Amino acid sequence: MMERDALQDLVQVQRDDFSVTEHYQRLQQTAGNTGAVVFFVGTVRAESETDPVLALELEHYPAMTEKSLRSLVVEARSRWSLDAITIVHRVGKLAVGQQIVLVAVSSRHRDEAFLSARFLMDTLKTQAPFWKKEHRRSGAYWVAAREQDDAAVAEWRQGNR
Repeated sequence: MMERDALQDLVQVQRDDFSVTEHYQRLQQTAGNTGAVVFFVGTVRAESETDPVLALELEHYPAMTEKSLRSLVVEARSRWSLDAITIVHRVGKLAVGQQIVLVAVSSRHRDEAFLSARFLMDTLKTQAPFWKKEHRRSGAYWVAAREQDDAAVAEWRQGNR
């Protein structure tokens, strides 16, 4: 399912894989006076903190997830002058090495692109309602929020980043 927050922004939650190349081309076509494009692609890690991961399963509540992601886009736009934002997040069961999330930002200047992409990824990890279950050799386990992710968002909220 796809939702455009503004003509140049895209928020998408889907089961299928995504093409970084296609999203880059779309950013190039829709962005204004872009001088920088920053991409972050998250993938399924092969190791957890305790043992090897076989797969990662992501669940979500669609209406809540999309609203949450759109609000992050609005917040990023309120902080930086951005040409375009793309967030694509996958759900379902994903194998090790598969792509999970894409955050792409274009702006006139690299600092704004880097900072806003980092902000979006940091806040997405803690604010977006995704539930993650790691399938490991020892069994399946729900993944708890990490303290360092909460700390990163707290720094953004306090204006320290």
